[in-house]
Amino acid sequence: MGKLVAIVGRPNVGKSTLFNRLTESRQAIVDETAGTTRDRQYGKAEWGGRNFSVVDTGGWVQNSDDIFEEEINKQVFVAIEQADVILFVVDAMNGLTDLDQNVGKMLRRSKKPVIVLANKSDNFDLYANSSEFYSLGLGDPVSISAINGGGTGDLLDLLVTKLPKESELEEVLDGVPRLAIVGRPNAGKSSFVNALIDEERNIVTDIAGTTRDSIYTRFNKFNMDFLLVDTAGIRKKGKVNEDLEYYSVIRSIRAIENADVCVLMLDATKGIESQDLNIFSLIQKNRKGLVVCVNKWDLVTNKELVAIKTFENSIRERLAPFTDFPIIFTSAVTKQRILKVLETAKAVYDVRKAKIPTHKLNEIMLPIIEKTPPPSNKGKYVKIKYITQIPNTHVPTFVFFCNLPQWVKDPYKRFLENRIRDNWNLTGTPINIIIKEK
Repeated sequence: MGKLVAIVGRPNVGKSTLFNRLTESRQAIVDETAGTTRDRQYGKAEWGGRNFSVVDTGGWVQNSDDIFEEEINKQVFVAIEQADVILFVVDAMNGLTDLDQNVGKMLRRSKKPVIVLANKSDNFDLYANSSEFYSLGLGDPVSISAINGGGTGDLLDLLVTKLPKESELEEVLDGVPRLAIVGRPNAGKSSFVNALIDEERNIVTDIAGTTRDSIYTRFNKFNMDFLLVDTAGIRKKGKVNEDLEYYSVIRSIRAIENADVCVLMLDATKGIESQDLNIFSLIQKNRKGLVVCVNKWDLVTNKELVAIKTFENSIRERLAPFTDFPIIFTSAVTKQRILKVLETAKAVYDVRKAKIPTHKLNEIMLPIIEKTPPPSNKGKYVKIKYITQIPNTHVPTFVFFCNLPQWVKDPYKRFLENRIRDNWNLTGTPINIIIKEK
């Protein structure tokens, strides 16, 4: 199950620097100007064998101190509701501020684990400054320097102890596909879920999830058995407006990470927008199955075959290079093709579990590779000799054994993936290509 860690704090305390440190990336833009972080940053991290996701808050686009406070409050509310652990970043150089106190007051009311991080403790003299943050009432502050990594090892050791452990529910529900219906606000997620579950309410039950605030809704009819994961309309909205962008993204992260297959819901009247691309990126990063659902099809006047094909092509172009996924045109209001979405999601789930026999892989792929081998490098040639699929993986994973694996680059890996997709049905699921030395 996915674990979510949210970084919160007032502007310019080093949240983005810490995000880059934890995710070992340079994804978030770092600048001394308060308000640099405007988009939600999301990444994966690992420590001590525990994997978790990190989301960096931000979005300080106004200049007024009062507006700052309002925006911080909104995002802290979201972090409290959705995150498993909250990292509250404060500034050891500038000390405790009224804004820190206000954030601390909200965090004290929550039941979520909070770690106070006295950032910018770049030397031992500044370590002593962290003592004033005891007054926040959130436990022992941890002195760190996100910019040079000081103290981050101790932070991570403490963090993984606060992540929730897997519960017995994971075993009980093993084998039941988890389906997340995600998309930007007002795409029709709530209407779609209600169209599914309102028909026969007695066979739909809410099951408490393995992580805080997660809820599974069991759907078991028409020879289909699903768990709807954290989908809109199932859980109460809490104190944050549904149309708040940050709320939409962080809720999507939670739903995607707890799912096997994701239904990305688009609004047929608006087409594909930047927020859809962000959510698609989350699905890809988490290596989940994908079904694209174009909702509100009842509101579209031109439904000729040419228009449908044009719409499909535009979606695939925007989501390229991954284009091998089903697209279904639905209407939650008229219930048009909503069961086909579930049937297709089940097919994608089954494809993720499929095993291609080794002899078939070699019989078909080796002649293709011989005809179009990897490019030579400095007069040396890569020879792929054997192919197999690793069993019991969450995503179909293929290993190609060769003499010089370091010279097989990403473009050729994409070529191999496309040839596999040409010969076997892997629609809707990502696949992994691994090149190893024989």
